[in-house]
Amino acid sequence: MPKKKTALTIEERLQQALVPAEEQPYEVPENWVWVRLGEVNKYISKSVNPISEPDKIFELYSVPSMADNYPEIIVGSDIGSSKQSVCKDDVLLCKINPRINRVWKVSQFTDNELIASSEWIIIRNNHIDANYLRYCFQSKYFREFMLSNVSGVGGSLMRAQPKYVQTYPIPLPPLSEQQRIVERIEELFAKLDEAKERLQEVADSFAVRKAAILHKAFTGELTKQWRRENGVSDESWEESNLGSFIACGPQNGLYKPKSSYGDGIRIIRIDAFYDGVIEQWDELKRLRLDENEIECYSLNLNDILINRVNSMQYLGKSALVRELKDICVFESNIMRLSVDESRIYPEFLSSFLNSQMGLNELRKNAKQAVNQASINQQDIKNVIINLPTLPEQHEIVRLIDDLLARERSAQQATEQALASIDLMKKSILARAFRGELGTNKASEASALELLQQVLAEN
Repeated sequence: MPKKKTALTIEERLQQALVPAEEQPYEVPENWVWVRLGEVNKYISKSVNPISEPDKIFELYSVPSMADNYPEIIVGSDIGSSKQSVCKDDVLLCKINPRINRVWKVSQFTDNELIASSEWIIIRNNHIDANYLRYCFQSKYFREFMLSNVSGVGGSLMRAQPKYVQTYPIPLPPLSEQQRIVERIEELFAKLDEAKERLQEVADSFAVRKAAILHKAFTGELTKQWRRENGVSDESWEESNLGSFIACGPQNGLYKPKSSYGDGIRIIRIDAFYDGVIEQWDELKRLRLDENEIECYSLNLNDILINRVNSMQYLGKSALVRELKDICVFESNIMRLSVDESRIYPEFLSSFLNSQMGLNELRKNAKQAVNQASINQQDIKNVIINLPTLPEQHEIVRLIDDLLARERSAQQATEQALASIDLMKKSILARAFRGELGTNKASEASALELLQQVLAEN
């Protein structure tokens, strides 16, 4: 008959819970201790089968609902699998793709039973501040541990393994220090969030400012002073159909099956240009073509490309061929045209077509089907454009380039500032769990006493 296991003493359990000095990730204040997560996690797994109570309403903490920071309020009949029972202030640590920093605290928004997806690792301890744990699990050192033992091939299939997570070390200060750390983090984060909100408003207004610049450009307001200085009449603008300025085209692009792709000639696809510019030439796909196809569909400098089939949101987006590294053709979802450059400046037309005025003209007779819309060659020719003299066209393009360059520079600075806020948050969390936020009181009793209290109740 096997011997009955003898219960560990508090001292033995304390020794088991504490992380040896050589395994501690970094130094912490003397009145803190490093403990293994599983030794202080009091959560006892309890499964709930909502299907057995189809009319009952649950407060479900699913992984997708974390994005809204609000659980699903849902009846049992609409929940397709068993869940975990949770309580208010439980901390939820997501095991799906640990690269994504998903940590949530159960808040209890309703009086309904609280349940959580099986994709959460649940941490519970009434002697440790839940928000302290929540922030700790979001810190860089702990995320690195989360990635140290994963299973799966990658992406959404990659998961942290709970048995290892329970062994990971966490820094444990006295309870009052935990609360001060949380207060300090939230104070600093609130200031950063306020700054981020203002910066985001600036970033979001870029599109509005750009639209305003283009509207002024193609209504003549942008060059009003230029006309006055150069003796050009405000009546010099003439309204015409785009078809009267087209030298060649519009021409639909080339369709080739996927089996044709591989080595060979570069091909421009609709995902290769944005905001009037063809990007990443070296990354363009290639395909095998015969001589006739190359001759018929090869692009030339100053050709204008127009997306002819897409969702209405992207239909008509255009780009000007400003450079050619070698022979390049264009796909069937694109039309190309060239213009009489003695009457219309290609850069002017490209900017117009990418303005809201130009897009409205391109889309005014679009044919709509399920999830997509299309324009044809006649729709392109029927685009109405108000055309100034050629010198004024050049001046308009110069002013647009100058103003949008400034806007892009400001936009880039704003985006860098937004990124720096995220870095500052990471820095705050790193300092918080090293005891470097200026909140620690060395005179307070050691967290060892708190740990002993926790273990005594297990």
